[in-house]
Amino acid sequence: MDTTPRRHRFNWVWGPAFVAAIAYVDPGNVAANLSAGAEYGYLLVWVLVMANVMAMLVQYLSAKLGLVTQKSLPELLGERMRKAPRLLFWGQAELVAAATDLAEVIGGAIALKILFGLPLLLGGVIIGVVSMGLLAVQNRRGEKSFEFVVIGLLLIITIGFVAGLFVSHVDWLQAAEGVLPRFDGTESVLLAASMLGATVMPHAIYVHSALTTEQAGHEGRKALPRMLRVTRWDVFASMLVAGAVNIAMLLLAAATLRGQTGTDSIEGAWEAINNTLGPAVGVLFGIGLLASGLASTSVGTFAGATIMSGLLRAKVPLLVMRLITLVPALAILAIDISPTWALVISQVFLSFGIPFALIPLVVLTSQRKTMGRFANSIHLQVLAWIVVAAIVALNVLLIILSFT
Repeated sequence: MDTTPRRHRFNWVWGPAFVAAIAYVDPGNVAANLSAGAEYGYLLVWVLVMANVMAMLVQYLSAKLGLVTQKSLPELLGERMRKAPRLLFWGQAELVAAATDLAEVIGGAIALKILFGLPLLLGGVIIGVVSMGLLAVQNRRGEKSFEFVVIGLLLIITIGFVAGLFVSHVDWLQAAEGVLPRFDGTESVLLAASMLGATVMPHAIYVHSALTTEQAGHEGRKALPRMLRVTRWDVFASMLVAGAVNIAMLLLAAATLRGQTGTDSIEGAWEAINNTLGPAVGVLFGIGLLASGLASTSVGTFAGATIMSGLLRAKVPLLVMRLITLVPALAILAIDISPTWALVISQVFLSFGIPFALIPLVVLTSQRKTMGRFANSIHLQVLAWIVVAAIVALNVLLIILSFT
């Protein structure tokens, strides 16, 4: 009989997985999804469906690792690695976190330019300042309060990006046909690789494993089977929301932007949406993009602190990490590089860090000495390695195609 106090039984329904889900609806995803819909219509819907299924497995393994071991992925790696490899691993992980933050700050700055006409550099500063306020919530009120704030932003993101579907003329028959895997030339392969290969972000894996450790400590070892069951629903629901938002963006672009010129940037896509569907939809889209930038940059900074704490065993205040990771993004905005191009390059750079997070995740969750009776079954191991191979291969393809 389950003797867990009733007040704890449903703590897990809405939480860590929804924070991790922010990584799947960040400004980089917005750029990729709008480009896919504008250039190829409904052709690449299947890519987002496949990416979402893969993400569910990856995020569940990350959550399970934190629950069972009560340690984050960076903590476990920090315990197992010698000093030199540990420092090198930390270096690449922090660079990935910085690249993530670059995309989020730029996306938020673009949103402020769209909504209020602010210069990109000023917008980046504002995004940095507001995100510090969000991180202060985590510092003062704990991770659960931070989760609720991020979930609220995810709701705003969902409304902002889905609203346009209700007034656009989506061809639902063609959208259904888009579930069938196919390409249309080399450029569509490149775009598919960027959509699928850059979907699973390293920082989402690090963060998810860290967020679940606190809940595991509260609930106790006897509650693990129940917590794992509820976590599966948490992951399923959060990834379902993120996947629906991504598909909605692609469908909106396919119905509204196909054949129009000047839609190869987020600003151009917004202008076309604004002109075609009306100012109300344009404003909602801008608000969704702003919420995406704010939530994503806060989660990215939290990931950087998690990585440093686990691998270097050094506690760095979140607000200090916020200042450190904000500098590269503001520098990019200050030298007037195309923000959309910077977003694309950041996604390519992130591709380098994915194997470093995914491979240790599968290895550790498959080890009985680490996970005990909760280690991955043979069937789950095979499925996990197939997913890892597919994601890594697509990221390698993305890197090759981007520079050839």
